[in-house]
Amino acid sequence: MASRVVRVRSTDDGVAAHELREGIAAIQAELTVSPDFPPEVEEAAAKATASPRLPDLDRTDIPFVTIDPDGARDLDQALHLERAGEGYVVHYAIADLAAFITPGDPVDAEANRRGETLYGADSKVPLHPTAISEDAGSLLPDQERPALLWTITLDATGEGTDVTVERARVRSRRQLSYDEVQRQIDDGTADGPLKEMSGLLREVGELRLQREADRGGVSLPLPEQEVDVDGDRWTLEFRSMHPVETWNAQISLLTGMAAAELMMRGRTGLLRTLPPADPRDVRRLRRTARALHVEWPDDMDYPELIRSLDPRQPSHAAMVVACTRLLRGSGYVGFHGDLPAQPRHAALAAEYAHCTAPLRRLVDRYAGEICVALSAGEAVPDWVLDRLEALPEVMRESGRRANQYENAVLDLVEAAVLRSRVGDRFTGVVVEVEEKDTKRGEVTVQDPAVEAAVTGSHPLPLGEEVEVVLATADPVSRKVEFTLG
Repeated sequence: MASRVVRVRSTDDGVAAHELREGIAAIQAELTVSPDFPPEVEEAAAKATASPRLPDLDRTDIPFVTIDPDGARDLDQALHLERAGEGYVVHYAIADLAAFITPGDPVDAEANRRGETLYGADSKVPLHPTAISEDAGSLLPDQERPALLWTITLDATGEGTDVTVERARVRSRRQLSYDEVQRQIDDGTADGPLKEMSGLLREVGELRLQREADRGGVSLPLPEQEVDVDGDRWTLEFRSMHPVETWNAQISLLTGMAAAELMMRGRTGLLRTLPPADPRDVRRLRRTARALHVEWPDDMDYPELIRSLDPRQPSHAAMVVACTRLLRGSGYVGFHGDLPAQPRHAALAAEYAHCTAPLRRLVDRYAGEICVALSAGEAVPDWVLDRLEALPEVMRESGRRANQYENAVLDLVEAAVLRSRVGDRFTGVVVEVEEKDTKRGEVTVQDPAVEAAVTGSHPLPLGEEVEVVLATADPVSRKVEFTLG
């Protein structure tokens, strides 16, 4: 299940900042994960970046830009859009790790062990050594880089009509942040490469959102939370999301669906799958909506609700996060020859593949190799085929570890934020009651938007608004618990 991203907004180096670093170090030790790599992996990465295998095709003429969170260094994707008659052409460059990683080498073996990058409160346990992920392999501005170049044509409605994938050398012109791009779009000050395509990003993004709604699908615009550490004081709030983040995400989803189409047609692939939502989870979400004072009419289904949410509002942002419960059961399926019995991603209402974040997620590198081969009408490499059966389990385990890490960091931050309020009363809604002990469950309070354990002296009133008292908020144990007032 997806989790929240927590970023540190303050540069204050007081008591709280030290406590945050110590808490994250304890989490890493507890989960036996480390940002450091074995010497042989670092050595192999250094050698590879000194002599990369660059493709012959030169597409440095395309004025790509990257759009990411402020300060990001592991830049997987670069974007360029152009109008083509009544439709559009999307150029999407994805970092190509084949220039640096040889199947079976130390970097490859370590990446297969890690599975994905772990994030939490500005800490990072990377998938690859930073010599690759934040330097030679990253699509940094004004640098020639190897990439898988996706060229996707769209009709006037935003529906994809053709796709090709090829290896090419590319050069990003600008590294932009979401805040920067949204501000320039809003006030009309976009310049350089962005000036030409800022309007197209809005157009294409909105068209793709409409295509998604027409399919009955929905994508979760997961908001970030920012923790501000100032002296010994902690505060936590949702960062206001910009429309450009949703539009940009739609380009990645478009590419993932184009990848799945190539895979299904070529009868070889790695799909991201999700079964239909469990009705019990939907009922719980209705209780959470009540707790957060988010209106959810009885005749509105959950995809329509999610589309109605405005993540710029804190209560709506918290509701979006709660909706990640509907992603439980997501996984991967590899296939070669026979098509999978269940290839769909229920939330997107389409077949879909992860292929746009190879610096941060192992499966994307394999998916990219499949697609570039299928697009060229060539055989998928044996080293990819040999891993199709094992990769879903590798990613399941790494996903479990990533959720543990992200949730532990969030628990640490929430406990630190609330510890000065032990004994205070809050209004919340009981969103879950344990089957074996109906005096225990989960409560959601609105401000701050926290979901935590609650206990009572009598069975908890599921779905009802209650007054609770904060009994425990301990950053060391990362425990927050309320009692029924």
